[in-house]
Amino acid sequence: MTSLYRLDADAAAIAREFEVSAGDDPWSGGYVAPTSFAPVITAGREFIAGPGSSRQPWRMVPRLWGVPPPPSAHDAARPVLSVRNRQSPFWIGNLRNPEFRCLVPATSFMEWGGVGANGKRRQHWFTASDQPLFALAGVWMDSEVPGFALLTCTPNAALKQAGRDAMPVILPNHRGAWATWLHGGWDKASALLAPYSSSLMRAVER
Repeated sequence: MTSLYRLDADAAAIAREFEVSAGDDPWSGGYVAPTSFAPVITAGREFIAGPGSSRQPWRMVPRLWGVPPPPSAHDAARPVLSVRNRQSPFWIGNLRNPEFRCLVPATSFMEWGGVGANGKRRQHWFTASDQPLFALAGVWMDSEVPGFALLTCTPNAALKQAGRDAMPVILPNHRGAWATWLHGGWDKASALLAPYSSSLMRAVER
């Protein structure tokens, strides 16, 4: 499970890439760890009642990575960082309502590997070679805090080689795919939840 990612672009650069307003987002770039704030892009429906519209301007807003777990969770203090079971009652309502989906800008993400010769766990960092700044598929949920989680899918060859059984969803590098995730019906949006081509990724072990 992805537990750390980087967003090495400031708010202005993110706004240019996704054609949104940076507003007063203070993001200057760096690591994003669980329970920390990071910019996400939504369809702008958070504070407006009623059905969504593809004409609604997209918004870049800071949200916390991780949402409080369901009451049945064994560890009530551990936030949920990713969506592995899309049919879970905890997630299904938000996923099928496009106003709750979001784009999560990133420049790389980390997956833990095995223990190296120094006795420490190895970090595998992955980037997309065809898009230095990419969008991860996310979903937002509000409770006490404005949180979000990342969608996962089956791993590609690069992630399998690192010993992972899932990977975050990297969306295709075009506005049409982003718009489908933010506005489309679940049949079209769920078709985007596929492993990114390993030939378009670079991996660095640390």
